[in-house]
Amino acid sequence: MDFSLGEELEAVRDLAREIFTDRATPERLREVETSPSRTDERLWADLAAAGLLAAVLPEQDGGAGLGAAGLCVLLEEQGRRVAPVPLWPALTAALTLAAYGTPEQRTRLLPGLADGSARLTAALEEFGPADPLRPSATAVPDGPHWRIDGVKAAVPSPGGARHVLVTAATASGPGLFLVAADAPGATWEYAETTSHDMSGHLTLAGAPGEPVGTPGGGAVGHLVRGVFTALAAVQTGVAEGALRHAADHLRERTQFGRPLATFQAVQHQLADCYIDIEAMRVTLWQAVDALGEPFDEEAADRAATVAKWWATEGGLNTVHRVQHVHGGIGVDTDYPVHRHFLWGKQTACTLGGAGADLERLGALLTAPAPATAVVP
Repeated sequence: MDFSLGEELEAVRDLAREIFTDRATPERLREVETSPSRTDERLWADLAAAGLLAAVLPEQDGGAGLGAAGLCVLLEEQGRRVAPVPLWPALTAALTLAAYGTPEQRTRLLPGLADGSARLTAALEEFGPADPLRPSATAVPDGPHWRIDGVKAAVPSPGGARHVLVTAATASGPGLFLVAADAPGATWEYAETTSHDMSGHLTLAGAPGEPVGTPGGGAVGHLVRGVFTALAAVQTGVAEGALRHAADHLRERTQFGRPLATFQAVQHQLADCYIDIEAMRVTLWQAVDALGEPFDEEAADRAATVAKWWATEGGLNTVHRVQHVHGGIGVDTDYPVHRHFLWGKQTACTLGGAGADLERLGALLTAPAPATAVVP
């Protein structure tokens, strides 16, 4: 399998790397971390002006059609610089809306997402078992809309999001619903996350929602696969950025008259990080490939879950090792590597940790094969 980037994706990578390097400086990160929204709105506007938000959307919706591959390239670059913009929730929601939304929904919402003037987020988590495919929130039809009841936990980056894609159980199976952030019956409680981002617990009491796709259809699975893959891309970038900090630190610091990088124990630690990152990258791009055509839902579910597990396990191991080899300076909350540690912890816990990922994967691997019709 060829994982090399084509010309278009290389252009996205290079432009994103330039913007993140120039804008996501340590000084700017400290400034944003103490702001009310914890989102770098200037950086978001720069990404939109450069066409990087629109690049992932289908051409019919005004984008460049780069899809999941373009998004993951963008997210890797974001992770390297731990840049505080809500790319993965906004753009995975946008891609799901582009795939399953009605023409009216796409026309109404996607242009604002492309130019950066509006944002979506996704409400997948709840207080309870970490299975986004089996929500406890419920939705029932009520005329042209549906009414949704339940509590969604840790909704990412709610600040600035005008609409939320909410998963809820229906009589036909899990459904996906578009809910205005300020809809009647929707109340928010905000909290800071491990990575200094803001999240929101969303309580829905008969809140009106528009179905995205057919309840019980494929929209929820599409969004969950996209989020698993996007989280793997962010974590790959976070781990790579952390490893670069470690390499620079160990090359410059000396002990007993020798650079720390020459000590065998330290080299083994960094070698383990490198192996984990390469495994993360391979499984990430296997998942991206599985999301394309020809599409096999079971294979895509397995690939996305494997990518998320490697990102959770390998990414968390990497940021722990990197902080360890920095010694005491690694726990200084004002030192750049500490942000990678916090982002790695936060990403690893999103939608369940490594144990939840393995449980999902086990269920996928042991699920009975679909029955095959016998032709007389």
